[in-house]
This record gives sequence, C-alpha cells and structure tokens, in this order.
Amino acid sequence: MFSDENALPDRAGLRTKLLLSAPQEAVSQNLRVPRIGVLLKAAWEAVKPTGGIHHALVDGVLREHIDAVRFRSQDLAESLVRDMRAECQHLNHFLGAMPKNGNVVPEDEDRVVSVGEKLSGQYLAALLKDHGLDVEFVDLSDVINFDASHGLNKDFYRDLAQAIGQKVRSCTNKIPVVTGFFGRVPGGLLNICGRGYSDLCAALIAVGLNAQELQVWKEVSGVYTADPRKVPTAKLLNSIHPSEANELTFYGSEVIHHFTVEQCIPTIPIRIKNVLEPKGAGTLIFLDSQKQSDPFQSQLPKRPTAITVKQQITVVNVHSYKKVESPEFLAEICKILAKWSLAVNLFELNECHVSLAVHSKTPFVKGADAEDQESLEIQHQHLGHAIQELREYGSVEVVYDMAILSLIGLQLKRSIGIAGRMFTALGDNNINIEMISQGASEINISCVIAEREALRALNVVHTNLFTFLE
Repeated sequence: MFSDENALPDRAGLRTKLLLSAPQEAVSQNLRVPRIGVLLKAAWEAVKPTGGIHHALVDGVLREHIDAVRFRSQDLAESLVRDMRAECQHLNHFLGAMPKNGNVVPEDEDRVVSVGEKLSGQYLAALLKDHGLDVEFVDLSDVINFDASHGLNKDFYRDLAQAIGQKVRSCTNKIPVVTGFFGRVPGGLLNICGRGYSDLCAALIAVGLNAQELQVWKEVSGVYTADPRKVPTAKLLNSIHPSEANELTFYGSEVIHHFTVEQCIPTIPIRIKNVLEPKGAGTLIFLDSQKQSDPFQSQLPKRPTAITVKQQITVVNVHSYKKVESPEFLAEICKILAKWSLAVNLFELNECHVSLAVHSKTPFVKGADAEDQESLEIQHQHLGHAIQELREYGSVEVVYDMAILSLIGLQLKRSIGIAGRMFTALGDNNINIEMISQGASEINISCVIAEREALRALNVVHTNLFTFLE
C-alpha cells in the first residue's frame, strides 16, 4: 500500500510521504513477497506432534529475499542480509519452541506474520536508500505498549492511533517505511481482521497524523460498478458512500476492510488508487459532509451503485422438529456455526424451516491458500461437523457450490422495481434462484444462485440494470 507526497498532509501544513509495506504485494520486480500463508503454514507445521517442515519453509522465504538483493551499495546489501537472517533465525527458534499439540494460538500467528512484514519492510527501506532516498524503517510490532486487556474497543484504537502517529512523526523529514502490522493483540489481529489488517494499519496512521485524506493504492483504478475483470462493460465510480463500500467488501468485492472505514470516517475521506496508473483520480469514499456528485450515479432512472458476487457458498437448510421462533433454537444454531468458524452471509426462516448461506473463514486462518488441498479438506471437515450437530435439531439438506449475487446502493431504498428487474433478468436467462434476501441495511438485495452461473448472472444483471440505463 503506497501513497505519494500528497496522500497524508496533516493539518499543521506538514506534508508526509508514507510507504506502507504489505506482505502480499511486490516491492520490486526482482522480489515476489511471500504470501502470508507460507509463514503461517510453517507455524502449523511446527506444532505437529511428529515435527514438520517449518525450517524449510522459513529458509525458503529468506532465500527468496536474499536472491532479490541486487544493490549498488555492497555495505547496504550486506547489512540487509544480516538483518533478514537474524529475523528468520529468531523465527525458527520461536517455531521450534512451540508446543507440539497441533494447535497455534492466534497471538502466535500474529508473531509469525510480523516477521514477513519486517522482511518486506527492511527490503523496501534498503532499496530506497540504495536509490539515494532518506528513509527510515519503522517497525510497529512492539507499538502496543499500553493496556489492551479490554479488547479491541474504541479506546484501544484511539490509543493505538496516537502511539503509531508518534512513531511516524519521530521520523521527522525522513520517509517512513512502515510495517503494515501493529503487534500482537488480544484474540489475534489476523484472527479478528483477516487480510485487511494492513488497510486498518494505514487508517490508524492517518488518524494518528490527523491526515486530510487516506490513499489506499491497489492494482485496480478504484471501485467499479462490477469487477472489470469479469464484466467488460463495468464503469469506474468517482465516489461511493462508506456504507456501500462496506457492503461491497462483505459480499465479495474486497474494496476495503470495514475496520479501515470505521477508523477514518467521518473525519478522513479515503481514496482508492491504482499503483499502475498513479495519475488516475481513483474512487473517493466520501464523508457525509462531502456529498459527491457522480455523473454516472446522478442519471435517471435511479440505479444501484454496483453489483458483486461472493463464491464458495454452501446453503444449509434445516427442517426443524419444533418451531424455529424459539430463542433457544436460534441460539443453538448460531453457536454451532461459530464453533466451526462458519460465517453466515444470508439467513432466512419460517415457522419450521431455517436456510443459511455460509462461507468458511478456515483456509486463510489455517495458513494455506484457498487452492491448497489440505486447507480445503479442513474447511470441508468443519462444515461436515457442523452439519452433524445441526441434525440433532432437525433434518438437514445441504446444497454445495453456490454463490451470492448482490446489488448494492443507497438508491435501493428509494427505487421502485429494481428487485423485479434483477430477478426478471435472471429468470429470462434460465438462472435459478435458491434464496432471496433484502439486506438489513436496506442498501443491498441479494440472492443465492449456482456458482457455475455466477459469471453469467453478473453480466446479465449488469447489462440490464447498468448498461441499458445509460
């Protein structure tokens, strides 16, 4: 995540250049920064009763970084290699001392992830120094030096933003290269925030610096009416409301982590820009006091803001042996889902029937990519255990390989016929609907369809509700 010299000007008139390292982004054409999953997998290998291959995984990460060190300054290169070797040596000692009980606690996952952040941050700082820039590496892994026993509440984030702001300001006129990770937190930062922790860190820096705007640099030019890689006619949006950004992220677009929005809004607007097109305006997530006039959105008739799809959904239908209005019954259902780390995306019920659209968070937490076979097996096992426990409350029907198609937009609250147009477009193209839900926020309409139809459904609805209305 990078921002240029205009990204974080504070209100005292100082302009701050900020480079925030992120473990999943390349910091050089010569270095593909390892994914979080590699280091987390090393942790899970380390706790196997028979021992694992964690040393080989850590050594592979180190080797990749060392191979990328091709600096003009020999002294700078040697210093960087020493620092990186020391970090990986400490990590191997830490992993070797972990209990061989097959379990990694969330706080230990945080410790492992912090090493990846340090390696990428150290490399980037050295690379910039090699090009003559006055840079200072800022390690935030020990920034939580205050009482955090009450959990991640408002007071925690306020104190953390102040602490981070002080560290960054201490760089004075130097360019701070900041780790996108801020230490071990109660319950585990990775467990609580997931992939969005680096975006959250950027937001806390912005708050700590009293910034005028936070810029989040990604590999897309901003937020579109649909994923432009899947829908060729998708349009770039000049601006969106924070509520729309949160809904889009929840339903699969990964615009920006909702924790990031919560920290910045309502005082600091957020702009999403493209690292490959730095001159582009991007998309502004605006404050309520900054009502934006988006020509694409202001046209009549009124339309949704965007459409998105969330895949890897399983529908679980529970036909209860008693009325589902019972608070105890609903509490037990939710308890089972939470026990097996199954997130409920959509929820429907009638007198004796409950339908749940669930999505597992297991693959990322367990330290493997979604494509990793071992991770997928764990996810399948967790879902299977949950289904077995649900059968104690009624007969269970499971429908696999589904997806959630969602229309998002503040306009939905005041628009008539949008839902009808959406479902008509799907029906006219023989796309069957398994579930329908009007979001609790009243700014989204969602339905569950077969995953194999997701791409076609996305284009069909976009054509009927966006392209044809231009």
